Amino acid sequence: MTSMDKMWASFIAIGLMIAASVLISFARSKTTGVVRVLLSLVAFLMFIPILLYMIVSMF
Repeated sequence: MTSMDKMWASFIAIGLMIAASVLISFARSKTTGVVRVLLSLVAFLMFIPILLYMIVSMF
């Protein structure tokens, strides 16, 4: 994997981390009930590809 590919993988991971943070903040401050749980679940499930992109960008 080239250095440029590693850079893009890290940018994708950073972008997904920002999106997950915004989503979880929105879910906890503006929603209640089932919608809150679903948005939180989506945000936490986003950490799987974040972890994979981070690992790819390190090696």
